[in-house]
Amino acid sequence: MSAVTAAAASAAQETTVRVTRSRRPAGWLVLIAVAAIAVLGYLPYVVYSGTTDQLVNVFILLTMASMWNLLAGYAGLVSVGQQAFIGLGAYFVLIAAQHGMNPFAALPVAALGCGAIGLVVWWLVSRLRGGYFAIATWVVASACALVISRFASLGGGTGAPLPGLSGLSPTLLTAYTYWIALAVTVVTLAAVYLIMRGRLGLVLTAVRDDEVGARSIGARVWRARQLVFVVAAVGCGAAGALLIISQLNVEPTAAFSVQWSAEMIFATIIGGIGTIEGPIIGTVVFFVLQQTLSQYNAWYLIILGLVAIAIALWAPRGLWGLVAEPAHVRLFPVGYWLWPADEPGPQRRRLGGLLRGKRQARDASAAPRRSRQ
Repeated sequence: MSAVTAAAASAAQETTVRVTRSRRPAGWLVLIAVAAIAVLGYLPYVVYSGTTDQLVNVFILLTMASMWNLLAGYAGLVSVGQQAFIGLGAYFVLIAAQHGMNPFAALPVAALGCGAIGLVVWWLVSRLRGGYFAIATWVVASACALVISRFASLGGGTGAPLPGLSGLSPTLLTAYTYWIALAVTVVTLAAVYLIMRGRLGLVLTAVRDDEVGARSIGARVWRARQLVFVVAAVGCGAAGALLIISQLNVEPTAAFSVQWSAEMIFATIIGGIGTIEGPIIGTVVFFVLQQTLSQYNAWYLIILGLVAIAIALWAPRGLWGLVAEPAHVRLFPVGYWLWPADEPGPQRRRLGGLLRGKRQARDASAAPRRSRQ
């Protein structure tokens, strides 16, 4: 019996692995992120308003793509109806502004209102999966557009201008809109990162890898998906609020357009679904292609479709996957790495390097004394 126990213990020792968030220390990434935010925050002082207006659109799409990635890339909920919350966020800001609230102050109210609507929508679609879930979310978005267009006080089918910002100069309005858009984007990325670093992130990672296995070990998959759906509704509502503030006008056909879902899906797939870095890269690529190819009219959409097909066929992990997997790099270490027991992780390697450095310094200082002896 003891021989069997010893053999089992030795086998377990051979297969023991350690789990870490990343392969390398990521402290320097925090400094880079802070520096990047500081540089972006200073841009309105050194660039023209046309550049900041374009960057506002980049931030809006990045916020939407990050939310869709959280839904589809981690929770397995493929939605083509997130434009429902984009339109509702815009109209919530319009309603608040019509009642005397500053549109910038109405932005968090609109986001929370979309979160409340998201709870109701989740109750309606939570039992659906796959294509049924996608179609149901699209139907909800279309229904929201039809309901909003019935209210004459909101402009009906032709839309309405946004009041409450006429007292600001165009320069200040552009700068304030840019800073608010930057803040919303930073909060969105930070929220996704914190979610994926916590217990909810572990459940979502397990669901992404194997939903049946996650359920078998007791993970509360339904609750995790509900929270993610509500968070995505809040984020898309904030993006919709930014949309009406940047355009100073809203109409149902544009605010509830399925084009928003198409753009956020494109950015996520191109960059890399299931990663925080993917939507960032995909958003940049989308706007570069848009600015480069928009002059070719219909060919612009054809080329975008060809790019999406090529990435889906030959790089299913997206552009970020082509870089991250061979180089073992993660800008946002939210997943996990499995290390063999005999291979040092990043913290142990760093500690080992410090100990070796101290030992070498001690030996160097002791060498002259040995020579004198």
